[in-house]
Amino acid sequence: MLAVDRRHRILERVAEDQTIHIGELAKELGVSDMTVRRDVRRLERDGFLRRTYGGATAHLTRALELGFNARALQHAAAKRLIGMAAAQLVADSRTIFVGIGTTAEQFARFLSAREELTVITESIPIASLLGTRAMRVIALGGTVRRDELSCIGPIATATISRYHAEVAVLGAAGLSLDLGIAELHEDEAENHRAMIERSDRVVVLADGSKFGQAAPALVAPVSAIDILVTDDSAPAGEVQTLRERGVEVVEAKASGMRLVRSPE
Repeated sequence: MLAVDRRHRILERVAEDQTIHIGELAKELGVSDMTVRRDVRRLERDGFLRRTYGGATAHLTRALELGFNARALQHAAAKRLIGMAAAQLVADSRTIFVGIGTTAEQFARFLSAREELTVITESIPIASLLGTRAMRVIALGGTVRRDELSCIGPIATATISRYHAEVAVLGAAGLSLDLGIAELHEDEAENHRAMIERSDRVVVLADGSKFGQAAPALVAPVSAIDILVTDDSAPAGEVQTLRERGVEVVEAKASGMRLVRSPE
């Protein structure tokens, strides 16, 4: 069994049972306990689950929404690079809105702790991740959507309206030259519209798989994006068009900490 298929099966078990045990999985998969531990460490690093003593438990429920499929695993490395690059781009910001999703969580993982930094987020997993660090973290409040663990509804949008941020860092379920940024659910799209309205700059995180993806809830046209952080799988023609429309495109590559920007 290939590693990606093995990890896919581990995630399916987490989705089914909420918790898994290393020994049981090793027997089921026909591999050693050490192999399963390595897989679990990798999946935790990629934001899909959380290790426990002798096993693991479900963590980011967006993985459930994606069906725990192999495609999500294949893009995990790109999401880490995008998150790292975005964290560097906003390193001097003092107030940041942060959206939902696995790429946004990777951004949060690389965000440097600073006492003067305030992060305002709709994501409960991100608020939990950052809440123990030396920074101020504000969760929007409101209704919690169970499959995403995001704060939605009128209380959430009212909270956004009380703040102004230097930058909004948002993921995207889909990105289209014609339709712009799109999300899977109207409630989160409404949050993101409010964040864009209350921010000086908008940074969108989207790996190449998000280009041309259809998502039902439109957030904003591409003209609302100041910086798009993507990876080298993004379609070159669409990247060029975005640059021509005034969007700065940052291509994150695994070449140390160097950020590869689209040429002027």
